[in-house]
Amino acid sequence: MPPQPVPSRPPIARQVLVQAPGHLRALVRGSEIGLIVLAALIGCCGGAAVAAMSQATQVMRELLYGLPPGLRLSAATDLPVLVLLLAPAFGGILLALFNLALRWRGRPRRAVVDPIEANALHGGRMSIRDSAIVVVQNTISNGSGISVGMEAAYTQFCAGLASRLGLSFELRRADQRTLVGCGAAAAIAAAFGAPLTGAFYAFELIIGTYSIATLTPVVVAALCGSVVARALVAQTSLVTVERADAITTTMLTPLDTVPSLALGLICAGLGILIMRGVTLVEAAFRATRLPTLCVPVLGGLCVGGLALLATPQVLSGGHGALHLHLDAHGTTLGLSALVLLFVAKATASAISIGSGFRGGLFFASLFLGAIAGEIFAAGMPLILPGLAAFGLTPLAYAVIGMSALAVAVIGGPLTMTFLALELTGSFPITGLVLVAVIASSLTVRKTFGYSFATWRFHLRGESIRSAHDVGWIRTLTVGKLMRREVPTAPLDQTLPAFLRKHPLGSPSRVVMVDGEGRYAGIILVPEAHAALREAEDGSPDLSALLRHTADVLTADMNAKIATAIFDRTESEALAVVEDLKSRKVIGFLTESHTLKRYSEELDRQRRAVLGETG
Repeated sequence: MPPQPVPSRPPIARQVLVQAPGHLRALVRGSEIGLIVLAALIGCCGGAAVAAMSQATQVMRELLYGLPPGLRLSAATDLPVLVLLLAPAFGGILLALFNLALRWRGRPRRAVVDPIEANALHGGRMSIRDSAIVVVQNTISNGSGISVGMEAAYTQFCAGLASRLGLSFELRRADQRTLVGCGAAAAIAAAFGAPLTGAFYAFELIIGTYSIATLTPVVVAALCGSVVARALVAQTSLVTVERADAITTTMLTPLDTVPSLALGLICAGLGILIMRGVTLVEAAFRATRLPTLCVPVLGGLCVGGLALLATPQVLSGGHGALHLHLDAHGTTLGLSALVLLFVAKATASAISIGSGFRGGLFFASLFLGAIAGEIFAAGMPLILPGLAAFGLTPLAYAVIGMSALAVAVIGGPLTMTFLALELTGSFPITGLVLVAVIASSLTVRKTFGYSFATWRFHLRGESIRSAHDVGWIRTLTVGKLMRREVPTAPLDQTLPAFLRKHPLGSPSRVVMVDGEGRYAGIILVPEAHAALREAEDGSPDLSALLRHTADVLTADMNAKIATAIFDRTESEALAVVEDLKSRKVIGFLTESHTLKRYSEELDRQRRAVLGETG
């Protein structure tokens, strides 16, 4: 039996899927309105879930650090020394105990499928149980002051909930992927009170493309998520309307794009360093050879030490600290203090993720970008005194840097541009932000090639560069496309005997095997007849007529790889072997059939993107 391809869906088969009633499934599958209603439901549930998780982490921080109600941890200034040092380590103990409990329950250790991977490889299929585990781990991490944001838990749970709902309605693959995008859009919109940001987060990072078919459900989900979250939890704007008026000192001119472009390039380099830094910290913790359950405790002590030695602003996601830096009443730090804060926060975030805490770099990258913008504003006039003539204030550079560094780490140029617009309401600044994020995004893509999420996939061995649906390529394998009934002929026979069995008009290609049944090559029947006629004395040996002796396919190869091999070998057909060691022939595949099936699937994907169901 040929090896079977690895299933392309996450391990959720053991879950009991409660299906929706048949008439409701038919209504949703056959009507765009039904999908929009599901998107609205997901948006409302996502907004409520984000509000609940946000409150849970805030309560946990207030209990651990003794904070007044509503005060953000990274904005606190007078914290007890021992609490500041030991509270993050306590979070490491809680996380270790939770992970140990999972092992006792027999939970297999596997990578959790996140929304990007689910849409890229699994047709939008996610595990709600794994998503709930991520929520608990992220809540423990963020709630204990570890330097990670909650956006990973927000998007994971809301997208997992959307996936679960889509599976119960047995949605088509394209609709299932769209629904996962709706969950992520609701999560981000609820977290920032920014519907456009949430919608384009889904388009650029989760669905992988924008289309008319996905526009309405994603926007509806984002709007519902934002409205519900605002109704349940009071949200403080990072940039108030009064403060937004202080972004510029004069009318902006085209010359103002020059420092914005420079800041975007600088943030691209900083983003790459941060992503590389996380990998180096992980390697350093592995080199300690400590038990896995002890690593988060050590990481927590390191984060607490940084908060004690540098500033409490390195703790948690950084919402309070970012508000201080963007608020009119925030204290302006000196250049050296800003540099110290940037290094401390970047180090704390790398230690947090590298030591096994659960969370992401979304909000950390926003905070670090704002600091980078302030450093740029304070430092560049010292290098180029003429820069002081530009009409941008340090707040403007903070907003531009915030978006530029976030796009370097997270991706999504339009996502970060709309975030700046919704936070400031300033169209002139949004134009400069667009310049910076394009420069940052292009530089990272051409020099590094990954966002933080896709970099993590790369380290795991997954070749995912975006959320574009490539899972169907993996399922379209050579084993599914090949013809299994393939006649073979022994190589140890004479040419006349071969030609008597394969006259002209019979199949033009014959797969040859050696005495042990191993693949030897392919002989073209017309060439064999011509060789006998042209031979002057005797008949040539069959081995002299063999083609593609080293060129074979295996059943687990996908159609894209097979097509590349056909191009490289300039062959119209190749044999399929069980594996490269045994070289036992199990099938035969032609280039024309491969290209036909591959083109049909590409066309089907194109029509799905355009919303064509026929």
